[in-house]
Amino acid sequence: METHEVKWSFSSLKDYINCPRQYQEIKVLKNYTKYPTAEMRYGTEVHKAIEDYVGEGKPLAANYERFAEQLQPLIDMEGEKHPELRMAIGFDRKPCRWGEYWVRGIADLVVLNDDTAFIVDYKTGSSKYPDPKQLQLMALMVFAHFPQIKHVKAGLLFVMHEHFFMFEYARADEEKLWQDFYPHLERLRLSYENGVWQENPTALCGWCPVKRCQFYKEK
Repeated sequence: METHEVKWSFSSLKDYINCPRQYQEIKVLKNYTKYPTAEMRYGTEVHKAIEDYVGEGKPLAANYERFAEQLQPLIDMEGEKHPELRMAIGFDRKPCRWGEYWVRGIADLVVLNDDTAFIVDYKTGSSKYPDPKQLQLMALMVFAHFPQIKHVKAGLLFVMHEHFFMFEYARADEEKLWQDFYPHLERLRLSYENGVWQENPTALCGWCPVKRCQFYKEK
């Protein structure tokens, strides 16, 4: 299997890195389904509420009004706003149709202003260990879709804790930024090619749906 034949997204690659065996059972063999948790469902609801508020000006529901103050800077931000922006690129790293992708993803909010783009990713979980890798991939996809953009400022907004972490990316560093993903993609390609999907036991095994794994345990 060639590298370009392995379709991926940030979440699917993260699933593979976390546990190749789980990835195989769910995404390749389709023996199990990974159902959303209550926390994930709540996160989806909050994302939708924020998307409608920032992108369309729809009022926040009473239980989400506490987010209004920290969202105001996004509403006041100058530029062309794209909430829930879908982006897909082919193996040549050029924009392509959503269904004909090599990698694709959805950015919670992209604001274009001259040669700079602002990307915001809303988070409802813990802000203890912020992971910027998804923002890095979104920045690369923005560079691919908007040739005029030379700089990206990207932030993780943890709405439950009112924490905001900012990261910056430059088009001049594009090749270097891609290199952070390629080693993991090569491992994924080799798993497909060789049929080796190694288990990775962690404290999260109790939440894994793959019950026939030797490391499975009831939570």
